[in-house]
Amino acid sequence: MNPPGSSTMKAVVLERFGPPRQVLQLEDVPLPEPAPGQVRVRVRATAINDWDWTFARGRPMAYRPFLGWSRPRVSILGAELAGDVDALGDGTGGLALGDAVYGDVSECGFGGFAEYACVPAAALTPIPSGMSYLEAASIPHAATLAMQGLLDEGGMQAGERVLINGAGGGVGVFAIQLARDCGVAEVTGVDSRRKLGQLRELGYDHAVAYETTDFTRTGERYDLILDTKTNRPPRAYRRALTPAGRYVTVGGSTARLLQVAAAGRWLARFGRRRMSVVALRTNHELGRIDALYQRRGLTFRLDGPHALESVPERVEYFGGALHGGKVVIDVAAGAARR
Repeated sequence: MNPPGSSTMKAVVLERFGPPRQVLQLEDVPLPEPAPGQVRVRVRATAINDWDWTFARGRPMAYRPFLGWSRPRVSILGAELAGDVDALGDGTGGLALGDAVYGDVSECGFGGFAEYACVPAAALTPIPSGMSYLEAASIPHAATLAMQGLLDEGGMQAGERVLINGAGGGVGVFAIQLARDCGVAEVTGVDSRRKLGQLRELGYDHAVAYETTDFTRTGERYDLILDTKTNRPPRAYRRALTPAGRYVTVGGSTARLLQVAAAGRWLARFGRRRMSVVALRTNHELGRIDALYQRRGLTFRLDGPHALESVPERVEYFGGALHGGKVVIDVAAGAARR
């Protein structure tokens, strides 16, 4: 880490698209200054998610209008961060120097893969008492997807049978806890064979290995399916739903997501089954997760912590679906404590 008072900071910089190990580089860059409405956060911890993997490679090509055509539109990735308010721009409202905050900053320029980041104050939420920076950094993107998928889009109800596909990743860790808090009758988790033990530890009633079992062909029917890995045609998911079942996806193949969106419009006209794609609202109602943490605690599954200089390797590791839980980066020593 650069010494206090320095005009530069360490950051993992992306200057071209390609394999993460080759195109992400740890460099010294100028220390940013907050604009009006922004605060500067001393980043204690960050996490890796799909956006980092997608941005580094510049794929799929359908995303290039957002990613950048010939070169990346964003030079410092990192969609989630947790840290301390270090400097205030004009008009930042209720935040004060030293406040411990966290948030998803993917809609306001990214920047988590650095020692400091300037972000809008409105994108940040106070870290609940007792929660570490690493734990906080693992929450905003994954937990918000889980909440919006299960509750807002899925309308999850007590007594239902729920299936989570991709249950061993960041979304699945929070999805099972939200399902239990809601009082569902039974939760099935689907992921790789090597993650089945982890799924059982998290509290899934049934753990299914996708290598050996296609959950859409077992004859089981679910009231709600939350999918993080959409890679089948809509008709496959439809046959795994009860007559009034709902299928909600938060990620997967671009072509399949478009098919699900189209199928959802058709099903809404001709039947009681529903299919939909979550359009993420970043940081929306994070207070619900904070309240759950304060009321009954949360179980975290952290892959790490890893050092800032390891981000290129960790992004590639994430892309290979080798992680269990959320891949977290300890940007400043002591991120595991508060």
